Amino acid sequence: MYPRTVKIRSTNGTVNEYVRVVEAFREDGKVKQRVVADLGRKDLLVEMLPRLQRLLAGDQALDTGELPDPRVVDASTWGPVLAVRTLFDQLGLWKVLDEALGRSKDVPLADRAFVLVAHRLIYPTSERRIAGWLETDFVCDRNGRRFVPKWHQHRRVRVHSTQLEAWYRTLDQLYRAKERIEVALYHRLRDLFSFRPDLVLYDITSTYFEGTGPEEVAKHGHSRDGKPRNVQVVVGVVMVAGWPIAHHVWPGNRMDHTTVQDVVRDLNTRFGFGRIVFVGDRGMVTAENLEALKRAGHGFVVGLNRRRNPKLREWLARLDATKWTDCPVGINAQERKADPPRTRAQEVASDDPGMRVFIVDSDERREYEQAMRQRSMERTRRLLEKLTTRVRAGRLKSRDKIVRAAERILSKNHGARYYSYTISAEGALTFSECESFEQEKQIEGKYVIATSEKSMGILDAIALYKDLANVEAAYRQLKDVLSMRPIYHQVEPRVKAHIFVATLALLIQRLLHQRLREANIDCSPCRAIEALSSVRHVTFRLDGQEPRSGISAGSPDARRVLKALGVTNPRPPAPPEGAETVM
Repeated sequence: MYPRTVKIRSTNGTVNEYVRVVEAFREDGKVKQRVVADLGRKDLLVEMLPRLQRLLAGDQALDTGELPDPRVVDASTWGPVLAVRTLFDQLGLWKVLDEALGRSKDVPLADRAFVLVAHRLIYPTSERRIAGWLETDFVCDRNGRRFVPKWHQHRRVRVHSTQLEAWYRTLDQLYRAKERIEVALYHRLRDLFSFRPDLVLYDITSTYFEGTGPEEVAKHGHSRDGKPRNVQVVVGVVMVAGWPIAHHVWPGNRMDHTTVQDVVRDLNTRFGFGRIVFVGDRGMVTAENLEALKRAGHGFVVGLNRRRNPKLREWLARLDATKWTDCPVGINAQERKADPPRTRAQEVASDDPGMRVFIVDSDERREYEQAMRQRSMERTRRLLEKLTTRVRAGRLKSRDKIVRAAERILSKNHGARYYSYTISAEGALTFSECESFEQEKQIEGKYVIATSEKSMGILDAIALYKDLANVEAAYRQLKDVLSMRPIYHQVEPRVKAHIFVATLALLIQRLLHQRLREANIDCSPCRAIEALSSVRHVTFRLDGQEPRSGISAGSPDARRVLKALGVTNPRPPAPPEGAETVM
């Protein structure tokens, strides 16, 4: 092993020299080198050299009279919190929260709200787990005072009730100020990114409770989490230009399409939107909703249901093989396959002067739907054959029981789409492909988009509809990465505040993604947060001296992320004398 120096340019343009320990080794007949240890900056090592010699020789073997080696008092994770603080600054969220929440006696509520949002983004767990997070991460307010945990001694719930109640009171304040905060953030986003406020994307999801939940909103309904036995709430998110600007929480049994007019009304009254183009999926579409949008002077780009649409056969019959328009192929599809799947679209006459209809045909979607159909048919066929064997063997004789058993089978795996059955007078059961089977094959790979916009191009309408995937990706982030589910709160305002904190964390995460993309850094926000964990706030002490603190450089990825965020001074603010911590 031998030392080697390398020069690295810092974010402020200065060049620092670093010392590394390198080891030579042989692999496949070739001599290679690998870094064993990074010792840090050369100029700092020169200052540490006497103490390093003393450490290597032993305290008593060599007494040079130099200061003793420093003793590390604390080395808390700082990088992720630093990133969230920086994004709060760039978004103007401190000012927005100060104006909406007001101030408290000890710590401004905006600073406590910052802790809740940062915790949801960095270490998403319940409010009871914040105290443990504060022990491992350096989290401070805008004055540099570090938040420290407060514990009970010898109790099952160790976090002190006074500290837990402080977080709960902050949730209560956030809930009361939610509508004002969303409007202020929307105006801030519009000024920062100059997006068009007339294209509104909206979609619905649900999230479930562990426990009974508050009676007002915790209801059984269609579960998108595969938890039909758990009560839930329905959450609708409104996005403009990829940014979540508002969300709504409804009881868990609220139907998707019944929320549309409430959302449009809220955009008009609270956000001052004029004419909008509403972009929604099939669950939002009813004749009443579309007519209400038209009456209000709004437009729409929506997906239409294929199976429950009586006009679909007519539209498909009007397709002209010579009039297809090829859609652009996504970059991922080009990289994945030499011959990428084709997507094409065609406008057909809708017989409605206020609505245009586009049929989109996708090879990739057809391949997926065919595979799903074949799997469902095979499962249903096996069950029907078993039932036929039972009937033939005389183990099932009652006609009513045979009917109930067959209906049960066809209700699973979408079996009723593909098979029908008959029972003879003698009680023999036979099954075959049903009349709707050919229509099922005909619609595979196709989906239908409708719009009221006369001047909108076919490719523009399809691109807008596909942007709904942005909302679905946001839901995945909320549920999985930011752990919005499950919900443990049993009071309605805190349930809604919990969801609000998660959506604020989603907004910060989106801004982080934007900054990484602007810097051409191929890194997800989650990976960036993980890399930033290598940036530490270190407190050390020398004998006879006051404690000192410093910030470690972090990994190369962490330094790239901080540069993308424009961080030039990674140190936290210096706290007031005698007030270094806060509960």
